[in-house]
Amino acid sequence: MRRLFGILVVLAVIVAVVLWFLSAPGTLDEAEFAGLGEPDLARGEEMFWAGGCASCHAAPGAKGDDKLLLTGGLAIKSDFGTFYAPNISPDTSAGIGDWTFAQFANAMKKGTSPQGTHLYPSFPYTSYTRIAMADLNDMWGYLLTLPASDNVALQHELGFPFNIRRAVGLWNLLYLRDVPVMNFSSPDDQLSRGQYLVEGPGHCGECHTPRSLIGGLELGEWLAGATNPDGEGIIPNITPDGSIKDWSAGDIAYYLESGFTPDFDTVGGSMVSVQENMAKLPASDREAIAAYLKAIPGRPNGYPARSD
Repeated sequence: MRRLFGILVVLAVIVAVVLWFLSAPGTLDEAEFAGLGEPDLARGEEMFWAGGCASCHAAPGAKGDDKLLLTGGLAIKSDFGTFYAPNISPDTSAGIGDWTFAQFANAMKKGTSPQGTHLYPSFPYTSYTRIAMADLNDMWGYLLTLPASDNVALQHELGFPFNIRRAVGLWNLLYLRDVPVMNFSSPDDQLSRGQYLVEGPGHCGECHTPRSLIGGLELGEWLAGATNPDGEGIIPNITPDGSIKDWSAGDIAYYLESGFTPDFDTVGGSMVSVQENMAKLPASDREAIAAYLKAIPGRPNGYPARSD
């Protein structure tokens, strides 16, 4: 019996050590930073709006130029607890003003903080990991031009075991992938651009795709709609078999520009800020997003009712 107990202890230690190494925060290879040059601030501003930074990191309810003050504080409710969006203004104490570009890139593409700990995936790094390094460099340069805020956002409200950050590393093994979600046989330039915007900076799947019991995106039901994590209702199915199945690509592009549907209804809920962000992009980008949404496979609704 003693021998058996000793063997079990050794096995437990081995498993613990393996899990510890498997759950380690990841970082980008230095070679990925080569040749980036000075940021293009105009492109950085476009990436800022494409990435929806203000939707979470501006003060709740901010309008107009106040959206550029990235004070943080938005409460993001989930089944695992409440997350609070941090201050990402250039303030050197409360914000990210003392970060390096490498630290910013590791946060965006690996979900790793400057302190070498895991960020929680309430921050959509599982989508942002698909952003090109040149675009991240431009975005970083633009962020540093924005006004600073000394606001300190609230700490996340998470119970055990969700407050164990190291465990996020094991979650990342399952869900952190920088490869495209959809595979198109011969995409043209417009479709490729739409795929990049939707699957990467636009992080549309983070809301419009159902999640597993442990919070990972169910990619087999990509953009098929999901329950609303912030309360009642659903986030709609935006595949060709979903809520926009009767919309043309032009209808989709116009909706993203104006907020008006083909039925003369208006955008509502959390989509309001998303549409306002999309309206600031070049028309060609909105048209590319529309082309992508018309090209992906149709899916049944991904939320529990699973009806049209």
